[in-house]
Amino acid sequence: MHVALNGWFWQKPHSGSGQYLRQLLRALTQLPAPPQLTLVLPAGVPAGKDLPSGVKTISTHGRRGRLGKLLFEQHGFPRAVAACGADIAHVPYHGAPLRSPAPLVTSVLDVVALVIPDYARRLPARLYTALVSASARGSSHIITLSHASKIDIEEHLGLPDERITVTWLAPDDACHPRLGAERDPAVRIRYKLPERYVFAIGGFDLRKQFKQLLLAWSWVAQAEGADCALVIAGREPRWRAPLFPDLRAHARELGISDHILWLGEIDDQDKPALYRMARVFAFPSRYEGFGLPVLEAMACGTPVVANEISCLPELVEDGAFLVEPGNARAMAGAIIALLNQEPLRQAQRNAGLARATHFNWRRTAQQTLSVYERALTSR
Repeated sequence: MHVALNGWFWQKPHSGSGQYLRQLLRALTQLPAPPQLTLVLPAGVPAGKDLPSGVKTISTHGRRGRLGKLLFEQHGFPRAVAACGADIAHVPYHGAPLRSPAPLVTSVLDVVALVIPDYARRLPARLYTALVSASARGSSHIITLSHASKIDIEEHLGLPDERITVTWLAPDDACHPRLGAERDPAVRIRYKLPERYVFAIGGFDLRKQFKQLLLAWSWVAQAEGADCALVIAGREPRWRAPLFPDLRAHARELGISDHILWLGEIDDQDKPALYRMARVFAFPSRYEGFGLPVLEAMACGTPVVANEISCLPELVEDGAFLVEPGNARAMAGAIIALLNQEPLRQAQRNAGLARATHFNWRRTAQQTLSVYERALTSR
């Protein structure tokens, strides 16, 4: 079986779609009987040294920006699939072509633009959402990342249960309570981390709900004083818009700027250490297709406080401290409790570690291969 994968996000490893593509491609190559794999890249985008052994690449025309992405999805990728003679076309994000020369598998990581109307208020966003939704409906099979997302897809795209398969993600092998921990002191020095801190990582768009975390931190800071900081990682937006609130300004309004350390974009190799050394990991998002950072923190042995939203109850079970969505006081109370009650912190750490063992990329790859086989035989 020959599978061609859309590689638009290959060189965007900090995005959720980029992480998913990289981990899935690597895991597929490690199966006992892997399929033949071709990664389709926009012209001018290098495969780089991270390309797994045995994966071929093909380049097709592509431009930067939204129009370039649309042309790559709707014209460049299908043309490349035909050129390389693939049996299956896989688009590992919500951007499938309307027409495909091979049976089409689409990974719908979330349907945020359909669930939260704020994400589709502008005309270009509405048109693109309508296009990719129609493309998803025309796919031979849909992969999604949680049963909560599957329900959303059934409801908003009108697809039947039998055309949707759930394949959980998994943390990277580097997310471990001990593996690589010898690097932790150097990471602490590099980022000037305090001894006690609560860690959070962006995106910073509206659904990530960092304003809730900042409000919660205003109460945590009153309780903990200067003894504990909120450390926030992630590239901040270059512009201000309704979907990207000015979080630094909000922190100033709350009077907590001195209690926050903004790291900006971090090296992926440093992320496990940042999780491991944190006393608590906070995840204030209001909607997720999967919520991989929560699982990464749990795999590193860090207690998690998150909102009880969409897929997270399914993902964490009893492995994280879930609070009422949007309730900043509840989030603050949970963080303060974990900072100050060591038996509770250890119990939550152990529960998270135990739950994280249920997720691995080998299983995800095997389930994905089964979807390819179903799509091939159903045409």
